[in-house]
Amino acid sequence: MKFEVKTKIVYEVLAPSTLILNVQPLKSAGQFLVTEHMELNNPLKMIELLAITGEKRFKVIEIPDKGSLLINYTAVVETEVRAIPAAYLDDVPIAHLPVSALLYLNPSRYCQSDRLYKFAFHKFGHIDHAFYKVMAIRDWIYANIEYSGGYTNAQTSAYDTITEQIGVCRDFAHLGVTLCRALTIPARYFTGYAYQLQPADFHACFEVYIGGYWIIVDATKLVPLNGLIKIATGVDATDTAFASIFGNLQFVQLDVAVNLMDKEFCYADQYTAEQGYAYV
Repeated sequence: MKFEVKTKIVYEVLAPSTLILNVQPLKSAGQFLVTEHMELNNPLKMIELLAITGEKRFKVIEIPDKGSLLINYTAVVETEVRAIPAAYLDDVPIAHLPVSALLYLNPSRYCQSDRLYKFAFHKFGHIDHAFYKVMAIRDWIYANIEYSGGYTNAQTSAYDTITEQIGVCRDFAHLGVTLCRALTIPARYFTGYAYQLQPADFHACFEVYIGGYWIIVDATKLVPLNGLIKIATGVDATDTAFASIFGNLQFVQLDVAVNLMDKEFCYADQYTAEQGYAYV
């Protein structure tokens, strides 16, 4: 599928600052950048960095003077989402995991899998097949956590979400990651652009490593899985934020848009377990 993604960000600069942006789609085997362009309202020094861990591309912008900062980013992205039969998606023993997946077994700031181990084991531990175990986690979150904004904030963790039973995509993703890690399934936080998301914004879901693949899972069930354009993955929201500020910037505005450039779109829905397929 081919998509055009757009991001507009406005800050008021109150003191010399450095901004690390994380809004560029990732270049990977299943995601190809046709074109991309980032434009600022002032000529500022920018460098691009590729993260050593996780999957993300950073734009580091040095801002020496006060004033208004306007950032416009546009890209055309081609994605290829593959359907994998669930029968191939068994647990991978820890001894056979790639080193890149081991990091995603551990508790993290927002994903306290050590605190939710008993809950995860009693709720989902009886399910033998790894893929259906993950699907049961996804469906439980969808059925039991109310999707609503204004009740959580940047400090809300998975433990808070399962206690308060309300949140947004960020909270759904953190809880999914946490419950999977509690069951020794590597899981990582995913942030990206999402086609058909209303209202348009960055979207969070998660990926799990089973059967030798990173499988896409979205407990919100708000968007088609093949309408996701990956920006970054990481242990949780701590290392996947769209912007990290060092200095004094006041956030003013964020606009995100995703447009389909193909003539037709075949919806890859969320009910992959019932179909016997997963998407990678």
